Amino acid sequence: MLKTVYTKGKKQHILGLIGLASCLATSYAQAIPENLLKQTIEAEKSVYVNTLKDLVNIESGSKDLEGVNHIAKLVAARLKESGAEVSILPTDDIYRMDDTPEQTGPVVKAVLKGKGSSKIMLIAHMDTVYLKGMLKDQPFKVEGDKAYGLGILDDKQGVAAIIHTLETLKKLNYKDYGTITVLMNSDEEISSPGSRKLITETAQNQDVILSFEGGGKDGSLRLATSGIGAAYLNIKGKSAHAGVKPEDGVNALTELSYQILQLQDLSNPKTGLKLNWTVASSGKTRNVIPDSATAQADVRALQVADFQQVEKILNEKIKVKKLSESQVNIKFEVRRPPLVASAQAKQLAEKAQTIYKDEFNLPLKIMSEATGGGTDAAFAGLNSKAAVLEGMGLSGDGAHSNNAEYIQMDTIVPRLYLATRLIIDLSTSKK
Repeated sequence: MLKTVYTKGKKQHILGLIGLASCLATSYAQAIPENLLKQTIEAEKSVYVNTLKDLVNIESGSKDLEGVNHIAKLVAARLKESGAEVSILPTDDIYRMDDTPEQTGPVVKAVLKGKGSSKIMLIAHMDTVYLKGMLKDQPFKVEGDKAYGLGILDDKQGVAAIIHTLETLKKLNYKDYGTITVLMNSDEEISSPGSRKLITETAQNQDVILSFEGGGKDGSLRLATSGIGAAYLNIKGKSAHAGVKPEDGVNALTELSYQILQLQDLSNPKTGLKLNWTVASSGKTRNVIPDSATAQADVRALQVADFQQVEKILNEKIKVKKLSESQVNIKFEVRRPPLVASAQAKQLAEKAQTIYKDEFNLPLKIMSEATGGGTDAAFAGLNSKAAVLEGMGLSGDGAHSNNAEYIQMDTIVPRLYLATRLIIDLSTSKK
């Protein structure tokens, strides 16, 4: 069961930090000479592309321990160059789900300590959904205004963006922040079983959390994401000859069918809860009454309480059976909690929107309602009152495809500028 613990007393502090929007333009001008930030980031663009190429050329599927350890060492070395204190942390405290491997990859943690008081957290993930050996069919390449490669959008562009945001701060010799804490995990694509606890705990005392998943085709910032859960239905029956004496058996498939029928209408459009049975299996031989059957359901929710409620309902309903001699069990797991849009996140997103318009004459869409997907930003926001922005990464498309994943090259400079500028503005305003 997922429990939510709220940190008290920080809301006013965070709103105060972000609410100084009227002073931010002046603070920014005092902190960094006019146009220097843009010029520095423009010069960083080609180096960013080289970093991205290096990252893409390391195959790092979530369950490829050799690959994720390789990329973690590269990322740690690059973060260390920015002056951060860096460590590669093993993931020993693992939340076990149905598909969780025995061992998960490491987390790279980096901390920059400045002379101010702001606490800013940056997150991205190093792993991909792809299997080892697939890189040869989609190597890194640049064609026109797009760069292609396995995992380039999800989420190696985000890893590179954080590296070069810190590099930019170093080149500007900007140290007015209090701390900048970076977490890069290597199990995000399998629901972060080994890193979720560290992400949640590290985020608790932060002021702002920027998550560098891709911004989609239009570069939207997301303030809310769906929670993702799963239900696993397991039926035990008794086998018998289907043609000679079926009455001696207990048909697990019959019981499974009955259970799915009574568990299929639990979705609630009013609250955003969605429960859909998607996978089922039973029997191997036509003339044998099946003695086992299984089914899986995908569950989405916008509030933690909805997960708790649907788990309770599932456990109550399976007590009613079609076949009294069957055994019916259900397991429910929370793969990701929901991220709920907060007032402080909305204020920070509006600041980002203003920066995009004033500096690049570009629109920046803000999505305050969840659309079905879930990310590590939800773990970061679970017990924290920080302003959480998701989608700080570059624009692109084709995530999780093996022939079309790309980023849009013209979003490199605006996105690096936005991340760096937000850090500077927030830190300078809190001096």
